[in-house]
This record gives sequence, C-alpha cells and structure tokens, in this order.
Amino acid sequence: KALAKKVKEEVRAAAARMERRPGLAVILVGDDPASQVYADGKKRDCAQCGIYSEEYILPAETGQEELMLLIETLNGRSDIDGILIQLPLPAHLNERAVLSVVRPDKDVDCFHPFNVGELMIGEKGFYPCTPASVMRLLAEYGVELSGKSCVIVGRSNIVGKPLAMLMLRENATVTICHTRTRDLETECRRAEILVAAAGKAKMLDGRHVGQDAIVIDVGINVDENGKLCGDVDFPSIEPLASMATPVPGGVGAVTTAVLAKHLVLAGRRQRGN
Repeated sequence: KALAKKVKEEVRAAAARMERRPGLAVILVGDDPASQVYADGKKRDCAQCGIYSEEYILPAETGQEELMLLIETLNGRSDIDGILIQLPLPAHLNERAVLSVVRPDKDVDCFHPFNVGELMIGEKGFYPCTPASVMRLLAEYGVELSGKSCVIVGRSNIVGKPLAMLMLRENATVTICHTRTRDLETECRRAEILVAAAGKAKMLDGRHVGQDAIVIDVGINVDENGKLCGDVDFPSIEPLASMATPVPGGVGAVTTAVLAKHLVLAGRRQRGN
C-alpha cells in the first residue's frame, strides 16, 4: 500500500503538469467478480491521480461486432489516451481479434500483438501492468534478481509469460510451472522468489515454500465465504517466507497505480511530448 501511494503521488504530480488530464476507458464484458474488483480499483486510483476515466460494462452476451465498434470509437477519441479491456472475455468472443483492434499507442496494459512483440525482444514500451507492478515491488524493497531462481506458477499471457520476460531482462533464472508440471511442490520449494499467478484460490501453501523465500501473490479470487483471497494460503507460508505480499493490499494495489502511470505516459506520447 505504501508503494501504491508513492506511485500515485508521482502520477498526480505528472498529470497536474499536463495541459489536459489523461483519459482512460475500461471495458468490462460480463459479470466476473474478480474483473469487477480490478475495474473498480482502476476507477478509484485514476480519480485519486487526477485522471479522467470512463467505464463500459457490457452484457455477457455482447457480440463481437458491437464490442469492436465500441473500441474503434474509443480509438478515434482524442480525450481517451488509454483503452483497457478487462480479461477474461466471454468464450464466444474472439479475444485475439478484440485486443488487436486497440490502437497500440492506447494499449496501456500491453495486450496488442505489436506491444507483446516489443516486450519479447527487449524494447522499451508499455509493460503489462501486473507484471510491471511485481517488478516495481521487488525493486522498491531492494530484491536483487540477477542469478536468482525465480519460479512462476501460471503461464497466462497476462501475467506468467510477460513476467518471465521482464525477470529474464534482470538476469534471473526463470522456471514457469503450470497444470502439467509433474512435481509442483518440489519446483516451488527451490525458488528463491516464488510468484503465484494461477488464478486458483489458496492453491499454494507451506508445502510449496522454501525457507526464507520471497513470495509474490498475484492471484485475486473470491473464497467460499465471499471474501477476496489470493493463490497463496498466507497463514501457512508466513512463518517460512522472508517477504510476502498479502491479498488484498498487495500486488493489486500497485497494479492500478502502475496503470495510472502508463496513462500519463500514453498521454504524453500522443501529444508528442
């Protein structure tokens, strides 16, 4: 939370110096509860940073053509500097086609294939907000990645894969685990830095964490009691980990602040400064 506050203060100061405040459009299709939590956080943080935002909550049955038409309209608006489509989309929508319609210079969460390619080859640009927030957290608390064994549980295009690319840039040795990993506990226990990004409530516990490991919980789920929780069973890993992020109040708090920072960058680029 302290880091999120720090980033938001940086963004608020930068936005105040701009002739026109940056604008964000968030598109949410359906009623996924975790997506709604993120969308609400983004609206709140944008408001705190002096960033204009609009939210489009569309029915789950929204068609491909209707959604793409909305994106094209937002592409053409000069008061909207960033467009964010909350994933996952309903199964009947072609996710790749939808993400490819967003203008790359308004793709503030690095979903467009062009921006993904830039990330892969090591170019500077927009980084996916959640992986970028993990990297900012590690840097803020002085965690050196070079030579470290980093294990990421989850291979999504949103977190697992791009985070692996960012960690490789810092010379970490990265292992990505997934549902076909044979001995998940052993793979996880040897990690000096363990990242949980599988999207399954409390799937990792004390059996998966080595002594003094750093645990980053990217998951955001709703448990059986209707409360937010991560992919990590926090009480069971707390005695083992040297550092760990909670849910809520951990990576998610920084992610929305990083998104606001990307909005300022997008606004500057589109205005040529």
